[in-house]
Amino acid sequence: MPFEDRERMAKFYRSAFGWQTEMLGEEMGSYVLATTVETGEKGPKRPGAINGGFYPKKPDGPSQHPSIVIAVDDIRNAIAKVTEAGGSVLGEPMEIPGVGSYVSLLDPEGNRVSMLQPIPRNWHAPKKKAKKKIAKKKAAKTKAGRKQKAGRKTAGKRA
Repeated sequence: MPFEDRERMAKFYRSAFGWQTEMLGEEMGSYVLATTVETGEKGPKRPGAINGGFYPKKPDGPSQHPSIVIAVDDIRNAIAKVTEAGGSVLGEPMEIPGVGSYVSLLDPEGNRVSMLQPIPRNWHAPKKKAKKKIAKKKAAKTKAGRKQKAGRKTAGKRA
């Protein structure tokens, strides 16, 4: 949602709803992240809950009202589907630094909705699958090493 005074806005949502806010710098578009519920690697842990954010109002920007943002896996694919289904995409996707690709659209009823292809949380951290693969490789090497040692001991006894 847009804001004019981010300190005032953050204080209001913290006080009224208990939301946590994180003020990002100018390099991140002065965006304010709002966390409304406990969040894990894939987003909110409670089904149906959402987190969001706030951005500075801009006099020359498009219509600036609260809007629904739908997370999508592939924004280009989602744009094609929206168009095929009768919606109108409002411009080209824009990159929100540290957040993802964002674009707004109008549904066939004229409702403004937005889509976001988020950057995966903790994208830089090793994934659980990768950790399991590393553990399996280590176990396999250890097992192979034991077999080699056992083979050497057996070969030594035969000689």
